Amino acid sequence: PADWAWIGGLLDVLMPALYLGVPVVACRFKKFTAEAAFELIEQQKIRNAFLPPTALKMMRQVPDPETRWNLGMRSIASGGETLGAELIAWGQKTFGLTINEFYGQTECNMIVSSCSTIMEARPGIMGRAAPGHDVNVVDLQGNIVSDDTLGNIAAKSPDPVMFLGYWDNEQATRDKFAGDWLLTGDKGTRSADGWITFVGRDDDVITSSGYRIGPGEIEDCLLRHPAVALAGVVGRPDPQRTEIVKAFIVLKQGVEGTEDLAAEIAKFVKTQLAAHEYPREITFVDMLPMTTTGKVIRRELRSMPDDGIATSK
Repeated sequence: PADWAWIGGLLDVLMPALYLGVPVVACRFKKFTAEAAFELIEQQKIRNAFLPPTALKMMRQVPDPETRWNLGMRSIASGGETLGAELIAWGQKTFGLTINEFYGQTECNMIVSSCSTIMEARPGIMGRAAPGHDVNVVDLQGNIVSDDTLGNIAAKSPDPVMFLGYWDNEQATRDKFAGDWLLTGDKGTRSADGWITFVGRDDDVITSSGYRIGPGEIEDCLLRHPAVALAGVVGRPDPQRTEIVKAFIVLKQGVEGTEDLAAEIAKFVKTQLAAHEYPREITFVDMLPMTTTGKVIRRELRSMPDDGIATSK
């Protein structure tokens, strides 16, 4: 369901499949709906799919799909935004398989992956460096940081999937590197055994009361609340805490956004995660701004009016 112009769809799915003679099913819906996706999977007997997290979140809202459609999936991969425990568990229940995550970007494609057939799933963690790639977490000088320390996810050059440079922009190309390391622009951590956790884009990480908070974990927690369909989390400037956590929430059909519900959702996150991670302000919206590849455009959320419901002082 992703745009073919996205490198994930074009170079990770379409081109390799055509080269190897594997049929590819493409369907341009007038509008993507979860029901239409399930029907297409059943009708075309689709076995393998690349489904962005946003598509999975929409499909997750359909009740009991495993009993309504004959789903014979063999594998599902996802990328673009990290998956949380909620989507992993839903995928196992619905399709009888573990959704694999992969990670990369146009400048250096498909460099981290999970693969449930050869390694255990770790919800909320992207995976390990794909074979043939040297991926680590470094500081802005290109020094590898200690295990489990927040830094810049980076790939070491040379690498066969790494770009040559930005067209007619040598300065931007130089700025992309710290020594031999290509900086992805994403923050993350790396464990002692090589598992890489995505925390957020450089400008997505929230600084609140001295804590560095990634929006992904909070969004995953919000999705576990029975009233929430989709969620996007950003930091909003605050004179006391530097930033506070603000959540934009699309509610499930038929649910009304009230002050009581906002307080309930905030309390839900506060009891599931650390106390400093719950949203102190919630705005209920009809839809979230998305890229064509299904990523929440958080910079647009940050520019929206401060008219949310305060859930605490």
